[in-house]
Amino acid sequence: MNEALPTTLDAWLARLEAAHPVGIDLGLERVTEVARRLHLLDGPLARRVITVAGTNGKGSTVAMLEALAHAHGLTTATYTSPHLVRYNERLRLDGEEADDATLIAGFEAVEQARQAGEPISLTYFEVGTLGALWAISRRPPDLAILEVGLGGRLDAVNIVDPDVAVVTTVAQDHAAFLGTDLEQIGREKAGIMRAGRPAVLGSRTLPTSVRETAERIGAPIHALGESFVREGEGEGWCWREVGSREVGSDPRGSGSDPATILSDLPDPGLPLDNAATALQALSLADVPLEPDACRQALASVRLPGRMQWWGRWCLDVGHNPHAASYLAKRLQARPCGGRTLALLAMLGDKDADGVIAALAPVIDGWVPASLEGQRARSADELAERLAAQGESVLHRAISPGEAVEWLSTRLGDEDRVLVCGSFLTVGEVLQRLASLDQSVQTDTDQSSREVAP
Repeated sequence: MNEALPTTLDAWLARLEAAHPVGIDLGLERVTEVARRLHLLDGPLARRVITVAGTNGKGSTVAMLEALAHAHGLTTATYTSPHLVRYNERLRLDGEEADDATLIAGFEAVEQARQAGEPISLTYFEVGTLGALWAISRRPPDLAILEVGLGGRLDAVNIVDPDVAVVTTVAQDHAAFLGTDLEQIGREKAGIMRAGRPAVLGSRTLPTSVRETAERIGAPIHALGESFVREGEGEGWCWREVGSREVGSDPRGSGSDPATILSDLPDPGLPLDNAATALQALSLADVPLEPDACRQALASVRLPGRMQWWGRWCLDVGHNPHAASYLAKRLQARPCGGRTLALLAMLGDKDADGVIAALAPVIDGWVPASLEGQRARSADELAERLAAQGESVLHRAISPGEAVEWLSTRLGDEDRVLVCGSFLTVGEVLQRLASLDQSVQTDTDQSSREVAP
């Protein structure tokens, strides 16, 4: 007798978490076979597909791609992971989170397909990815934007052939699965590239293996600082595309018209190299960039959990030294009259020592907090690592939520708090701040729209 399927999203997610023996099981054989059964590989998922991989900067690049596409009148589907508060955040259709019914329908379709013939075991992420792709295929958009979850070459997202592949940055993260060799990590990220289709390199410091992979398979390279450049900082920056193409050539080959320039662009409150990368990728997806539409998109883009200010609380999901260094620079550029405290909670497989060292120059005191789950790291362990670097530990919290409670009664009028270390950390703190009714409009960190701490 067949087991009854769940009828609610929460029940489905609980089922998926328990269904596969391991949470992360890299490889494409199982997920590709189920995708074939779902007929997801029979034709294009969308008119154009952009896939984004990288250690840091994927989320901001995806958010700006989505905002830019909408400003140019395109229909979109965007798949990202992980989520902050609600699973529904992972799939956005025309800028709106997918409702429970859409997600459940996708899970049901995947379940039927994986049981059709020899049953195939799938991870939580693989079912979620296939379900999202199935939902997108029901209403193919002008542009599908897919964010790689882990690595690139063996990630479930990579069953879809992108028209444009983007690699943002490469740094050490997920060492248990990707290792610590940056050249090897770069090859994994570059695995999303396809022969004859443009590869956008969104960092000036990528390992040589990323470019070598593109050259080996024959993917046209569009590198930041070469094919396109970003000039200036903050408000009024400029994007310039150096490449050119002949009239009538494949628009995915070399980009827009010769020396395309967009000037006087607004600061989106997100890394400008990622903004420039998003512009380049959209141009290569055969979207003629309109200056006013680009300005509108960059002025209005929102990305929760990335330099997001909630009153005096700054929330960022950064969880590795590269991301922490960026956070430190942004906080240095925005001084305050009081202390800058850090609420830090991290998973056990992350480089806590590197994150602490990167943030230490801008932090006056720390509140480490424990996370739950198999990969959790305790507040006591974080406190020991902080003490080893000579940092001041103010309190050891049993959870990020308890840390918020403790800090909220001890902040001076001009103090502020950086919350970072994990999506889990930021998600829990966002919920706790909302429950405390801070009565402050959340926003991203930029001078024209920021909320003063």
